[in-house]
Amino acid sequence: MTSKTTSKFSGEVRARAVRMVQEHGGEYPARWAAVVSVAGKIGCSAHTLNDWLKKAEVDSGKRAGVTTDIAEKLKSLERENRELRQANEVLRKASAYFAHAELDRPCKR
Repeated sequence: MTSKTTSKFSGEVRARAVRMVQEHGGEYPARWAAVVSVAGKIGCSAHTLNDWLKKAEVDSGKRAGVTTDIAEKLKSLERENRELRQANEVLRKASAYFAHAELDRPCKR
């Protein structure tokens, strides 16, 4: 899931934070403790880092869910579908307008 606002963390920082939790998680009594520790070091909230971890697990196939690539493709297709529907509506209205104008025109004899 991506945020609608611009993230202040680059993809590299996110990946590094996720890697840190994955590699050093065994050094903590629980995964959440590792998340809280790493989040404090990089300056994000623990919940944000936990979301990054879940997304990384989905993308790697360790967790069920929609991968980032598929989510982006779906978003792109939905945008294209919306644009095509709008174009079709414009064409439908233009067609109706010109058909009506053609009917109002006097016949040539």
